[in-house]
Amino acid sequence: MAKKKENFKDLSSIELQKRLAEFREKERGIRFKTEGARSKNVKELKNLKKQIARILTVVNTNEKK
Repeated sequence: MAKKKENFKDLSSIELQKRLAEFREKERGIRFKTEGARSKNVKELKNLKKQIARILTVVNTNEKK
């Protein structure tokens, strides 16, 4: 069963910043973990990057308003 995308448009800017920091920390951990060994979930890093891009898109559109 496929995961549903999170809707970041309903979140406040503070919550978005927290999520962004959380996802970036996960991404950093995965990158350093994969240098030493193979990752079991290959698509995990790709999905995290997409989540980060979605958050940044919402943040940037909110700033333009």
